[in-house]
Amino acid sequence: MNIQKIIKIGALVIGLIAVFFLVRVIMIGDEAFEADAANHGVLSGFVNLALVVLAIAAISAVLFSLVNLVSSPDKLKKSLISFGVFAVILILGYMMSSGEERLLNDGTTLTAAQSQMIEGAIKSFYILIMLAAGLMLFFGVKKMLSK
Repeated sequence: MNIQKIIKIGALVIGLIAVFFLVRVIMIGDEAFEADAANHGVLSGFVNLALVVLAIAAISAVLFSLVNLVSSPDKLKKSLISFGVFAVILILGYMMSSGEERLLNDGTTLTAAQSQMIEGAIKSFYILIMLAAGLMLFFGVKKMLSK
């Protein structure tokens, strides 16, 4: 049995379970869920199924991406360079930020380290926006001049 048949059978089983929970939710109705807490078990089954499907999708996406990267050295090299550039931008944003303690509205205190991490993330986001806008502008002008 090949992997495609196994995946199709697994998707069919998950789909049938989801249809079962959906039919039960529709049969019970909205009023019954609001009135009786005992009916929340049906919804929790539906939510648990959604979490399982989400976990399967996330794990398979990461796994197949890693397998694809490992099988192609050129793609792996480009990915590592991109990851390195992203790490440099994050470090640059963190170094440009100044951490200072702040009192929040709910009475808790934001430490200097937490403040510096948040400010660094925001500055890194700004750097990435400027980089993306600059690259779009550069390639747009380059395309216009080449025609």
